[in-house]
Amino acid sequence: MPRSTRISVRNARFQQWQALLGSRQKRQRAGQFLVHGVRPVTVAVQRDWPIRAVIYDDGRTLSQWATRILRDTAGRAEHAAMATELLAELGEKADEPPELLAVAAIPPDDYARIATPADFLCLAFDRPSSPGNIGTLVRSADAFGAAGVVVTGHAADPYDPKSVRASTGSLFAVPVVRDASPQGVLTWVDSLRRGGLPVVLVGTDEHGTASVADHDLTRPTLLVVGNETIGLSAAWREACDVVIRIPIAGSASSLNAANAGTIALYEAARQRGFAASRPA
Repeated sequence: MPRSTRISVRNARFQQWQALLGSRQKRQRAGQFLVHGVRPVTVAVQRDWPIRAVIYDDGRTLSQWATRILRDTAGRAEHAAMATELLAELGEKADEPPELLAVAAIPPDDYARIATPADFLCLAFDRPSSPGNIGTLVRSADAFGAAGVVVTGHAADPYDPKSVRASTGSLFAVPVVRDASPQGVLTWVDSLRRGGLPVVLVGTDEHGTASVADHDLTRPTLLVVGNETIGLSAAWREACDVVIRIPIAGSASSLNAANAGTIALYEAARQRGFAASRPA
């Protein structure tokens, strides 16, 4: 077992990590966020994401998985052996304390992180209020081959624990960039167009003019999904080249934003002949 710091009381180190759970401001100031769960931690390590610390249960015999994570992060991350009851607080599961969790670095909000191939597909989420919906769409973007996700406007935090959990590790595979306004995204899109990539801005809305299945999504595309309650902003509606709809039946008035975005991503992947490597 690598040499580790031992934490058995609520000292300053513990409080620093605990603050990452509920405070977006403190996450941003520290440039760090907590990662819960076997798959998210595994993907973060496999993808060589900057890991600042690995915190594990000092009161149990560790599994092969936890031992491997500690081995793979030796020399590049702080290791902390923590009392079970304290780790349960960080894991937000008092009845089932995690065996291990990680503290990861928040990457820069740089559009250069998003690849722009000829078959470019990306998704912008306009002012999402639910971190869980952000994580879900990041997971869908990963599943259907999107190059990245842009979160715009006054929005929930992609690095909130709820978002990280909902992404099930995809947050470490798909670049997520935050931008304060649509204008920043449009400036990026304009630069791609000037560089020869004819990106089409496709909004999604229940009152869209074209059905998702009838619109050509094989061209370089930025899909735009609106806020869960009020949909696309006026700025995005004006900027989009087309707004598509997803026909539905039954008593539901509309789809959840993450569900709508997932359907649009799937349809884009289907039209492009995307072949899944494994069943869902």
